[in-house]
Amino acid sequence: MGNYLIGSYTARFDKSGRIKIPAKFQEAILEKYGKEVFITSLTDQSVQIYPLPRWQKLTGLTDEGLHQLKPKVRSFMLRVNVKGSYYEIDSKGRVLISQALKEKANLGNEVEVVGLNDHLEIWNKEILEQIIEQNPLTDEDFDQISELKPKEDK
Repeated sequence: MGNYLIGSYTARFDKSGRIKIPAKFQEAILEKYGKEVFITSLTDQSVQIYPLPRWQKLTGLTDEGLHQLKPKVRSFMLRVNVKGSYYEIDSKGRVLISQALKEKANLGNEVEVVGLNDHLEIWNKEILEQIIEQNPLTDEDFDQISELKPKEDK
């Protein structure tokens, strides 16, 4: 049951810009995926930490195919790789978040680390609360969500 990245925890950056991944999240990542992660920002509102196997699956990085030649895919890969970096979770459960990513997502010393099933997002707590308050879920939203079907793994 420890393989889920769900819930949220408050965390702090240390003086070197590293953040300790909350213990429950750290345990789940290490147990299921290993210590390699890709850290980036998809929208500049938050920072995402993807276990490397999940990131590779999401981006379709394979030994075959030329996905990077598609203009939209290339644009996406440029964006996330210019801002993103490969890291390994250190022996104390920490990862380094670049100053550029911290500034783009307006991250202060104390942040909220949110589990989104297969990756983590690091948010400025106040901005996250505002977004949630300003965008309440409606009955129509719940109807659309209930119609989503998960894709089967190949």
